[in-house]
Amino acid sequence: MRTFFFGFIISAFLFFGSSYLYQSTAQEAPRTAGEQPSGTDSYSETYRHLNLFGDVFERVRAQYVEEVDDKELVETSINGMLTSLDPHSAYLNADRFKEMQVQTRGEFGGLGIEVTMENGFVKVVSPIDDTPAFHAGVQAGDYITQIDEEPVLGLSLGEAVDKMRGKVGAEITLEIRREGTEGPINVTIIRDIIQIQSVRHRVEGNAGYIRITTFSQNSEPGVKKAIADIKKEIGDNIVGYVLDLRNNPGGLLDQAILVSDVFLDKGEIVSTRGRNENDTKRDNATPGDLADGLPVVVLVNGGSASASEIVSGALQDHKRAIILGTKSFGKGSVQTVIPMPGHGAVRLTTARYYTPSGRSIQAKGIEPDIFVEQATLETIGSNRMHESDLRGALDKDKNKEKTKEKAANDNKPKDKKDSKEEEEEEKPQDYQLSRALDLLNGLSLYNKSANPTPKPANDPAPAEEKAVKEN
Repeated sequence: MRTFFFGFIISAFLFFGSSYLYQSTAQEAPRTAGEQPSGTDSYSETYRHLNLFGDVFERVRAQYVEEVDDKELVETSINGMLTSLDPHSAYLNADRFKEMQVQTRGEFGGLGIEVTMENGFVKVVSPIDDTPAFHAGVQAGDYITQIDEEPVLGLSLGEAVDKMRGKVGAEITLEIRREGTEGPINVTIIRDIIQIQSVRHRVEGNAGYIRITTFSQNSEPGVKKAIADIKKEIGDNIVGYVLDLRNNPGGLLDQAILVSDVFLDKGEIVSTRGRNENDTKRDNATPGDLADGLPVVVLVNGGSASASEIVSGALQDHKRAIILGTKSFGKGSVQTVIPMPGHGAVRLTTARYYTPSGRSIQAKGIEPDIFVEQATLETIGSNRMHESDLRGALDKDKNKEKTKEKAANDNKPKDKKDSKEEEEEEKPQDYQLSRALDLLNGLSLYNKSANPTPKPANDPAPAEEKAVKEN
């Protein structure tokens, strides 16, 4: 009875499904005989393949060494079909679909890493700022080979992600392989609730620094607030903005478009092109550049993916920003989440996106305008002689006294303020950010020299009188 009932369900599914296929192919233009299968032949072939799936499914249910849950078997079958298409398509059951919705709102549980599958291993696209994985030292490009001493090889991406998720406060040990490092690296991480502040900002000298960690629902309002706060703090002395998209794994497409629009006054931002020409969609900027045309430097690296590449590609093509850093990840596909009523959802790759100049980023990435690797700076000592080292040099004795006085002051106990300043100086320097700030300051000096402020033609008031008036 159970077998018959299942066969009836499969037959009904095939009947209604095949009717749909027949109706959809009936609208196609007639084909030349012998070139391609006719609608009826195509329908018969599809029916045969679906019948094969039903036979295999029933054989597994009846003869597999252990009893398998029907729901789990169906979901696994669907997921296998989708993951075979590309690394980003997948089936989300009800629980995972709910988690994904929470994640796009900016809060979820886990380790804090964006991952993909490559060569059978889980590859870290990027760690998310201020998360357990970030603080544990996980880096973009790392390969996770074992999870709690269980090999990753042979697992699907979904299965590996499920193993990395767990109870908040529980420990997990990852074995990591890193390029340039001999042997595996074992990292122990404590799972936590990941609360993402997607936009952060601060003032660096006379430049504004804006960091976007991921594109969630609050990214565009966060960027607008950051620009307003920076303008208020620096005023008219602002020289430009650094937009930091390093290790930003992407996120919502609409937020990437809105953030690009913040810096653009007109023109195309991105086009998405699907399977059919009618699916092509173009998004254009609206009037108004909130950065007031000031120079913008965008920082990218190998962890900048998807939505990050949309923003950097649009600003690069419009010559609105200088891209600095290393080549981005190269994820140029768009996933659409399609809810399945009464179940979960299907995340399906439905389009590729293209920059305004027509470039596809898929598997190519954004090449920076100025290539700068992340590096550390070291001070190299010098044994060269100076004038004061020469015998009989003028003012040599005075300089000796000053040297002694400085040495005595250095040996004095330091107050808390001095210690704090020294600690800040000892923090590792962000070399790429330093080069971006140098670039902004250089552009500012060049613009000032190329466009000097015009002086009034005639100013009859003497300087003293002007001072009195201004007071």
